[in-house]
Amino acid sequence: MKFVCCWLFAIDKYGFPPSIPDTFKALREMKGLGFDYAELEGVSGDNLELVYQSRYEIKKLVDDIGLRIVNFVPVIPELREFDDGKRRLGRDMFEKGLEIATTLGTEFIQLDSFPPCMPCLDGVQYDSNNVTNYGARWRYRLTSDFDWDRQWEVLRESFKWCTQKAKSAGLNLIVEPRVGEIISNTDSMLRLIEAVNEPNLGAILDTGHQYAQKEILPLSIAKLKDRLMYLHLSDNDGMRNDHFIPGQGTIDWPGVFDALKRIDFNGYAGLDIAKVNEDLGTAYVKARDIFSDYAAQVGL
Repeated sequence: MKFVCCWLFAIDKYGFPPSIPDTFKALREMKGLGFDYAELEGVSGDNLELVYQSRYEIKKLVDDIGLRIVNFVPVIPELREFDDGKRRLGRDMFEKGLEIATTLGTEFIQLDSFPPCMPCLDGVQYDSNNVTNYGARWRYRLTSDFDWDRQWEVLRESFKWCTQKAKSAGLNLIVEPRVGEIISNTDSMLRLIEAVNEPNLGAILDTGHQYAQKEILPLSIAKLKDRLMYLHLSDNDGMRNDHFIPGQGTIDWPGVFDALKRIDFNGYAGLDIAKVNEDLGTAYVKARDIFSDYAAQVGL
């Protein structure tokens, strides 16, 4: 099993999104912690534009230090918007993200589904400091102009377009079900896979989010089978979607790794850890050592 330092490391350390100088710093730090594989993000708008402009410098840096970016994540909430103009902007952003991914030589490009286009009384989920505001309360209101069937069709259409673009570039597109989003659990992910109907669309199993959704993680793995293309690993108590190191929550890790072995999972496992009560780098190294032991016990 190949362990990846997720971009959450950079977000937790430098804020959301990290500046370009902090991006370079974070990549060097990931390598300094002993990681050979990492993620990178670009947030729709100015940040993604800056990452796009810096893509060749980023490529030179990671080549020089021996760090491979395996997953690029363009953060594009516009793709699920009802407004045609916003979705066009989202597609433009995705095409730039795809060019960043191909420049860096990634295997994956990742999208998230984001919350539905309904008013929220508590701000915007996954925006600025709310990215790691685990356990927060989010109150949504249904309005007369919201149409769930339309919301689903907009998402399906956008993700099919993006998946086909990724396929043309030789990449798999992976989607991460997260708490409070349109695609929030394994079954909604399976519905999306069926609706998009493209072989290069796959799922991320984020243990921190899915365990907080009360999912039986080995069952999630069994349901996804070969469409499980990537992992985000963190622990919590099943009550909040915290992203702790293994052992600080109650996830049954032997059961998770046994299930991964049973479906012959041989992909990447991203360490997705934040808001810990110790040095962040130390936490990532500890987590990698623990997960390496679990993987070795089942022959992964």
